[in-house]
Amino acid sequence: MHELSLAGGILRVLEQTRARESFERITQLRLEVGALASVEIESLRFALNSIAAGTMLAGAVIEIDQPPGSAWCLPCSQSVTITSRLDACPLCGGYQLQPTGGTELRVVDMQVE
Repeated sequence: MHELSLAGGILRVLEQTRARESFERITQLRLEVGALASVEIESLRFALNSIAAGTMLAGAVIEIDQPPGSAWCLPCSQSVTITSRLDACPLCGGYQLQPTGGTELRVVDMQVE
């Protein structure tokens, strides 16, 4: 389950931010995990809640947005929306797609005390 290592990485980023910005704890955390990021959302949420005890993240409300994926279709020369890397182009049915968005995993914002 690589979501546990991702949760650990997110916690490290938050700790670095706390060292720089001087806050006590996080009350709300909003993440963005693209549809093509190969991350199971509920597993990531579970992992974050599991490692939160005793950290600044304990008791925080965690929101995870999942924007759709996008890709450039080589045969069509068009940008298209996809939900999986295995999708065919919705315009031409081809499979020569280059992902251009929806692969991100990032901290969007947080509320702190």
